[in-house]
Amino acid sequence: MEDEETALALIRYYCYEKYFSHAVIAAAAAQRKFSNDPIYSFFHAYGTLMQDEIQEASVELDTIRDGRDVALCTLMALVYAEKKKTNPDREVIQELDAKVKEDRKSASPKSLYHAGMFLWLLGRNDKAREYTERMIKLSKGSREGTVLKAWIDVTSGKEAYARKAGKYFDEALKEKADVFALMGKAQYYEYRQNYSGALEMVNQVIVSFPGFLPALNKKMKLLLSLQDWEQTIDAAHRLLQKDKNNLEALQMLALHSLCREGDITEAVKQLSTLFGSLEVVEPHNPELFYRMSLAFTRVCERNEKIIEQTFRMVERAFSAADRDSDLATELGYQSVLQGRIKDALKWYKTAMTLDETSVSAMTGIIRCQLTEGHLEDAEERLECLTEIQQSIGKSADLLYLRAVLAVKKRRPQEEVTNLLNDAVDTHFSTLQGLPLGVEYFEKLNPDFLLEIVKEYIALCPAKPPAQGLPPAPLLQHCATLLDTVVKIVPGLPQGVFLLAKVRYQSGDIDAAQSSLQHCLDQCPSHADAHLLMAQIYLQQGNFALCSQSLELCLSHNFEIRDHPLYHLIKAQTQKKMGELKEAIQTLQMAMSLPGVRRAGSSYKSKNKKIELSPADCVSVFLELAETLWLNGEQHEAAKVMQDAINEFSGTPEELRVTIANADLALLRGDTELALSMLRNITPEQPYYIQAKEKMGDIYLNHRKDKRLYASCYREMVEKLPSPHTYLLLGDAFINIQEPEKAIEVYENALKKNPKDGALASKIGKALVKTHNYVKAMNYYESALKTEQQNFLRYDLAELLMKMKHYEHCERVLYEALAHEPVNELQALSDDCRYLVLLAKIQIKVDKNEDALLALQKARDVQAKVLKRVQLEQPDAIPVQKQLAAEICAEIAKHYTSQRGYERAVKFYKEALVYCETDRKVMLELARLYLTLDEVDACQEQCSVILKNDQFNEDATLMMADIMFRKQDYNKAVFHFQQLLERKPDNYLTLSRLIDLLRRAGKLEEVPRFIDMAEKHSSRTKFEPGFNYCKGLYLWFTGQPNEALRHFNKARKDNDWGQNAVYNMIEIYLNPDNDTMGGEVFETLDGEIGNSTEKQESEQLAVRTAEKLLKELKPQTSGGQVQLRILENYCFLATKQKANVEKALGVFTEIANNEKDHVPALLAMATAYMILKQTPRARNQLKRIAKMNWSIVDADEFEKSWLLLADIYIHSGKYDMAGDLLQRCLNHNKSCCKAHEYRGYIMEKEQAFCDAAHSYEMAWKYGNRTNPTIGYKLAFNYLKAKRYVDAIDVCHKVLAAHPNYPRMRKDILDKARAALRS
Repeated sequence: MEDEETALALIRYYCYEKYFSHAVIAAAAAQRKFSNDPIYSFFHAYGTLMQDEIQEASVELDTIRDGRDVALCTLMALVYAEKKKTNPDREVIQELDAKVKEDRKSASPKSLYHAGMFLWLLGRNDKAREYTERMIKLSKGSREGTVLKAWIDVTSGKEAYARKAGKYFDEALKEKADVFALMGKAQYYEYRQNYSGALEMVNQVIVSFPGFLPALNKKMKLLLSLQDWEQTIDAAHRLLQKDKNNLEALQMLALHSLCREGDITEAVKQLSTLFGSLEVVEPHNPELFYRMSLAFTRVCERNEKIIEQTFRMVERAFSAADRDSDLATELGYQSVLQGRIKDALKWYKTAMTLDETSVSAMTGIIRCQLTEGHLEDAEERLECLTEIQQSIGKSADLLYLRAVLAVKKRRPQEEVTNLLNDAVDTHFSTLQGLPLGVEYFEKLNPDFLLEIVKEYIALCPAKPPAQGLPPAPLLQHCATLLDTVVKIVPGLPQGVFLLAKVRYQSGDIDAAQSSLQHCLDQCPSHADAHLLMAQIYLQQGNFALCSQSLELCLSHNFEIRDHPLYHLIKAQTQKKMGELKEAIQTLQMAMSLPGVRRAGSSYKSKNKKIELSPADCVSVFLELAETLWLNGEQHEAAKVMQDAINEFSGTPEELRVTIANADLALLRGDTELALSMLRNITPEQPYYIQAKEKMGDIYLNHRKDKRLYASCYREMVEKLPSPHTYLLLGDAFINIQEPEKAIEVYENALKKNPKDGALASKIGKALVKTHNYVKAMNYYESALKTEQQNFLRYDLAELLMKMKHYEHCERVLYEALAHEPVNELQALSDDCRYLVLLAKIQIKVDKNEDALLALQKARDVQAKVLKRVQLEQPDAIPVQKQLAAEICAEIAKHYTSQRGYERAVKFYKEALVYCETDRKVMLELARLYLTLDEVDACQEQCSVILKNDQFNEDATLMMADIMFRKQDYNKAVFHFQQLLERKPDNYLTLSRLIDLLRRAGKLEEVPRFIDMAEKHSSRTKFEPGFNYCKGLYLWFTGQPNEALRHFNKARKDNDWGQNAVYNMIEIYLNPDNDTMGGEVFETLDGEIGNSTEKQESEQLAVRTAEKLLKELKPQTSGGQVQLRILENYCFLATKQKANVEKALGVFTEIANNEKDHVPALLAMATAYMILKQTPRARNQLKRIAKMNWSIVDADEFEKSWLLLADIYIHSGKYDMAGDLLQRCLNHNKSCCKAHEYRGYIMEKEQAFCDAAHSYEMAWKYGNRTNPTIGYKLAFNYLKAKRYVDAIDVCHKVLAAHPNYPRMRKDILDKARAALRS
């Protein structure tokens, strides 16, 4: 039973969708399988009848007319068949009608049901409902009758009926979920625009009835309604696997290739396949051939190959149904698209012969007449149709044609604009409530919209507005239209190109360039796009790229040489490059082109019609005049200008010539003549505003008269009051530094146009410009209360941030984000901007976790933006990807500051996925790799950067660091040397080089680079950077007092001051670079030094360090932590138990808050050592010893290893200490203390020669200034019987420290005695 129901549902579906051949095949299959029911014979006959095989259908219907359940529908079908004949027999019809009326009285419910079904399939819903309701009444609520009634209601197009259909389907589905009812419920959901609900129903059918293919068809269409192209195409491929001739799937693939991919070749191939499949599966279905072609002709951008295919399809339909005027009209329309106007006229006239009331055919004839220039005939027909239009409703086509006629008859611009606006509104009204699908593409008709856009563009200035001036309002309208087209049909290069053109003419050059690049990626041979790109490069002053674009343009379309715009741009490039003679030749060549001297005409070039706009033609004249003038040929220039006046007299372009003539007068220095010419242009004329702007420019820049400059704009507002002129007046006041007056004008303009966002924003910015921040804030807040200017919320938040009202700013941003989830592109973009700004604010107030949360939300929102941008604004992809990269980089920066390096790497890598060439991100990632000691990964990043930017300072510095870590010191120094030879006063590089040479154990090479910097400029010695570098060198070579003197000179500098102060504090706290908290050398130093004097000196140093601490103003959270640690080191330096314990508490708190914070852990260990709690100190130091070394904490790692080595030495664990000391020397070969400890270990092991060698290294790297190391070295020389060396060292120590204890008695005298003996 279920099989039978499914088979019937399949037949009904094919009949409803008008796939009549499919219906016949399905009915024949059902007849074979379920032979007892005559309904299958009826449907077989119905399918045959609808394919115009009337005789065969009538014979079949006669065989079943006596069947009780099908008698009524059969009689109705026979009536319909008779009426379809060329010469119907009236008597037969009357006889059959009488029989229908008679049978209806006694018809069974089943018979009424089938009759209702037949009437519904014919589209006679009201009559079908009447039969079905009677059937339901007779059968006391038949389920199948209820389902059919629901289908009739949902497809009736009447809201009152359709609304109830869902209830009927639900009632039926409670009893049983059959295919017909489930598909009906899906249809109901689709009608209510609940596509997800419909999809759910269809999925239920697919699961329960896997053999019911129409469900897959429906699913494919619903996925497209949900704008999910990817899944739509997957569904199409699934369909074709089950049915290789599935027409809707083939149509969908062809539409995808054309609309989304812009792949003409593939689309042509798929259309050809579709045509072949139509011939195979529906050969006698002219309406289907016609229907399947419609969408393609309207989205193919008049591509010849596509129209060739669609023309074949409609021609094939017309050959089978040559009485159908719609088919003839469509053939006429497609002929127009191909530029074959005579053929089009022939087809339109054929259509009129078939149906003399055909409005579409009449409209087509008018289109042809306008194209051919028969304006009077066209006007007459248009008037006739306009009258008819009042009774049949507005037609977008007619309104557009009236606008075209108005342009050609040079009617006022306002009339043209109103007609075009009306055409657009009428056109879009037909799309309301229509889901994305084949019918939507057909009704959207991008070709028609692009034609309207071209008319709009022709009414706008060809050049971008001057900086600070708003674009023509019509351009915004164009941009909105084109955004819609490009969003739905991104595969249209012409749509993307026109969007680029509109953006260019609006002054948004970056967006125009982005759109053009997208257009050229899709269609590299788009000559107009290359031409516009050349104009942009010319405007940017990039003449090489401009010439390259012109060459590309010419290589793709040789006929572009016949277009004056090509020569105009070429000449302008030559003029800018100073090649005036060549520019004159190019322009003279343009002047000789056919049509230029008959401005705005058109002519044919090798069968291709070239339209010449008057604007392009006049530009050639004016450019030639100016170039001749610049070349000193004033007389020739005047002649060309006179030609222009004669040529364009009486045209709208005449005024452009006048304005250019005024420019020439200005070049001659005759400002009065220029002004008198411009004064003649009246408010009623086009270019009045441009003339007034030119006059204003003369008053301001030539006569330096601000009062008259402003009066030009005031007069403009008086004569032509509009939001645009008010805006110009406001901008004029801003230009002459009178923002208060500008605000007043903007406010007046805003009253006239309260929804103008640009105006509202200008008022706020003008208030900010007058530093009236509080008033600006109040203005923004009151504007937001009206709920019309929500976009001002961002401006307000930025202002609050500027005013440091962080809490208020945060509140405003939270309010902006407090809304229901959104999915529109603009709303998502706004949310992303709000979240990024919120994160900035939260970072400023140390809400780091909240900031991270805001950034992660921004990242998620931006991912949605990118997904939508690919569909809706493909040309905006680069900008949006850049923003996504910036968000990821900010998250990475946050993790870096929290020492979450692994996560930071992940986010920097994600940023590079969005923006592969972002050098800033690449550098940060490389730095991170260096911090993690992932040397190879860092080197790879740096190599990529240096490949594109050979002298990148940061990358070169890192390469040097890498080479140092690989112990390739020569290469490391080479990288620094490269930078310093190019710029010896690059103190950042010099400071890094000094540190690197220290670590490489080559500090003796530093003076060469310091001398190089000194010789570079006589001012070098006074440079803070130089003094910092010299201080660093002196500190590293054991000359703390000299180092302090140089650091002090850099102390007040913005760039070097903070680091200099940090270093000074460290020197004051530990001038001899001892191991703080160490015990090994404590006793020895105690014996040697004067303890009272030393204590006083240390206390004075601590007080000085405390004073210096007050000068530190760290900007980052990491800097704040570093400052706290240094403050508490001052407490450690006092060595008083209470102070040390207080400091220890702070260090412990920092170590708990900051994971694996090496400086804090070292400080804790040092405090424990001073408190004589060695085991606790050792535990902290062991933690550090297990960590990976990083350049950021290099000095702290070194100090912690030395302190742990000290502990091991003190407890006699020399091997463990030796390993740590070797680790120190691996990372810093100049580490005096490591060499000193090694010497001490060797001495204790009585290996005096080895000990002497280690002390020798410590003595060398300490610049032979530390008397303690000198004493130990001399002592071990003595023990190793190197008496001369011992005496030599003693002399050096005693020369600097004559009273150094025990040196003379213990070593010098003994060495001399040993030599004598």
